[in-house]
Amino acid sequence: MKAHQTVDFHLKSGWLAISRMYNAKAAKHDMTMSIGYVLLNIDLEKGTPATKIAPTLGLEPRSLTRMLKSLEEKGWINRSGSEHDKRFVNIHLTDKGRFQREIARRTVIEFNQQVLQHISIEKLTVFFEVIGDINRVVESLVVEERLTLEENNAVG
Repeated sequence: MKAHQTVDFHLKSGWLAISRMYNAKAAKHDMTMSIGYVLLNIDLEKGTPATKIAPTLGLEPRSLTRMLKSLEEKGWINRSGSEHDKRFVNIHLTDKGRFQREIARRTVIEFNQQVLQHISIEKLTVFFEVIGDINRVVESLVVEERLTLEENNAVG
């Protein structure tokens, strides 16, 4: 099977193209695509627990920690701890962070509008269904792999 005949080739090449585009736009505003996604996942009113951001975006906790430190140094976020549980840290956007978040939000909306101008809603609906199906296949394979590992560990 040739690379261009595989599902993962098309997913990865499509995502890399989108990623390059977002990073080029983000660089104009002292951001990266990852920082934009972090900002978009911080609740404007209540803030967001730091522990909730990494899994939502598929980031390693260490990467998020570095990113949050950088955002705090830029004055885009504040961290607030719980009086009851010092391990709990809530992330809030500052005015600068809200401004940057709005740039990220507009960039995502503009990209999606461009896609909709070139691809029919019917095709996109099918695309979303297929991506959902692929995600379910991947998840079942991950579960299967976990079970196999657990069985092997129980035997060994």
